[in-house]
Amino acid sequence: MDILRLATAGSVDDGKSTLIGRLLYDSKSIFEDQIEAVERTSRDRGEEHTNLALLTDGLRAEREQGITIDVAYRYFATPKRRFIIADTPGHVQYTRNMVTGASTADLAVILIDARKGLLEQSRRHAFLATLLRVPHLVVAVNKMDLVDYDQRVFEEIKAEFTAFAAKLAVTDLTFIPMSALHGDNVVDRSPAMGWFDGPSLLHHLENVHIASDRNLIDARFPVQYVVRPHAATDPGRHDYRGYAGQVAGGVLRSGETVTHLPSGLTTRITRIDTADGPVAEACPPMSVTLLLDGDIDISRGDMICRPHNRPQVTQDIDAMICWMSDDRALTRGGRLLVKHTTRTARAVVEDLHYRLDVTTLHRDEDAARLGLNEIGRVSLRVTQPLFTDDYARNRATGGFILIDEATNATLGAGMIVQAR
Repeated sequence: MDILRLATAGSVDDGKSTLIGRLLYDSKSIFEDQIEAVERTSRDRGEEHTNLALLTDGLRAEREQGITIDVAYRYFATPKRRFIIADTPGHVQYTRNMVTGASTADLAVILIDARKGLLEQSRRHAFLATLLRVPHLVVAVNKMDLVDYDQRVFEEIKAEFTAFAAKLAVTDLTFIPMSALHGDNVVDRSPAMGWFDGPSLLHHLENVHIASDRNLIDARFPVQYVVRPHAATDPGRHDYRGYAGQVAGGVLRSGETVTHLPSGLTTRITRIDTADGPVAEACPPMSVTLLLDGDIDISRGDMICRPHNRPQVTQDIDAMICWMSDDRALTRGGRLLVKHTTRTARAVVEDLHYRLDVTTLHRDEDAARLGLNEIGRVSLRVTQPLFTDDYARNRATGGFILIDEATNATLGAGMIVQAR
């Protein structure tokens, strides 16, 4: 059974947490004591309905303010598929949290209040989802019960969003009218919206095709750890030497010829080990240990690929950066660390090409800095070669994070546009 990772986004008070609570509740994925606690809290607050948003808004500040601040992760499963939900904040102040939650998502659900229509925050979240190359986008027009389930309202929002999405790199777009409060079109089809002939949200989530979204063409295996069992504690494997990591792209098969970077030497995979024993092949996102033929000096941060399909080896990259630090800004000449796959290297900011207004998509080419939650295009010079693909081709080998050398704090997230 495969796993679908999804992120929710939308303007403040559009009902993201209520929607997730409804999914969990109607799919019977929460315990009775959790339901009882939520019902009790809802009664104590004098609310007319059970507030399902309380199932996800776990921080005290979130419950007091009625908003989502941090990224809340929830897990549930149906007979068809397992799900990991990232409930991301809607407010512009927490853009970095939304980027974190959506960076690994297969699908993003963008909620729009049927009464308010397409707002600036909705546009921003749609842009961020496409910037992060989330393959599937669902626009959930929520609170349809407050507009009397009017089809005209839904069609107007759908037309406006479709026109905006034409400017973005949207590969798969689905619209669903719903009421998270009452459960209309969330798990089951709604009789109140007979004019809508599409699926419920859960039906779409269970059936959306994600197997082809991952890059299964370019074999990429960043080495994370060299496995050498100690002869004293594991004498039976004293000559064992394996290279552990997570497959970042392509399919690796036992017996095939591979190339090691940076040396460029060619060898052969003799075995692929997993926690459950040897396998014939491995694909993303499996964590495996490769055993190779021959004696090559391989260490953490190196890359194993195919001889005629290599990543770009570069020290100069252009990337879109989302800045996540409120302690310092990104400026030309700034020095920091780049962590790309399993390799960490020092880098300097050579140029800030522009700062992007994610609402209007305007490029400010006179910008001298990137502050908290701001996004821009940057050129970096790295002290040692990185083995990269463009982010549009492979999110695993095209993404990286920026780290403060002194404090080890995460400063920003980057998506490689091109290597120079």
